[in-house]
Amino acid sequence: MSIIFINPYRYDLDAEDYINRVIAADVAAGDTNGLEVGVQDAINAFVLGCKADGIWSAIKASCILAGARTLTGTLVPLVGTAPTNYNFVAGDYNRKNGLTGNAGNKYIDSERANDADPQDNNHNSVFSTTGIPAMGSLTNNLIFSNNQRSRVTSSQGLTLSAGFCGINRSTSASFQSRSGNITQSFAAVSTTPDNSNVAVFRRNNPASPLASNATISFYSIGESLDLALLDARVTDLINAIGVAIP
Repeated sequence: MSIIFINPYRYDLDAEDYINRVIAADVAAGDTNGLEVGVQDAINAFVLGCKADGIWSAIKASCILAGARTLTGTLVPLVGTAPTNYNFVAGDYNRKNGLTGNAGNKYIDSERANDADPQDNNHNSVFSTTGIPAMGSLTNNLIFSNNQRSRVTSSQGLTLSAGFCGINRSTSASFQSRSGNITQSFAAVSTTPDNSNVAVFRRNNPASPLASNATISFYSIGESLDLALLDARVTDLINAIGVAIP
């Protein structure tokens, strides 16, 4: 197994902790090759950048669904509780692009309750390397929690392109959505969310569990933040990982 760090102060401590946990998970899954230096550098730059932008503390649950050498490694949380994998297998994972859903029974339970963040102080985001198939509202395509719409409602008319997509609420009267490098504002009064967990790749509603076949390489859930700043950091992260992996 390759040495992880020569200089123990090379990286931000949060980045270093995450990198070490990913490598340990990969090793436990049978891959002892470690992460390329370029992948480690990309993760470190992302964490440092988010801290410099003042948005790191708002991210409460997140996974980088790319970069790791194994499916086990990619489900190591960057922030928050480890998610629960439902039916994804190794063949669904690509180190550069992320996890690909099947518009059916494959999804991730983030293990973060829908009401863990304040009703009027929350965000959700994903980075899709393939684009997100239209399924109705933006919320259904981002993080598939049916009850999340009670907090951010639908974003009709937003073009769902490949790359970063996010929704953010910092006031009861309106919310913002971002996709295709464009942030839009919508007037929509929030309502009280329930405590069901937020799901990724699927709407968390047993009666109508709409699911996605998108390829997703990042997700985050948490408090309100600047979507444009997060977009820039996540886009740089995923692009840098793609360059670093042969």
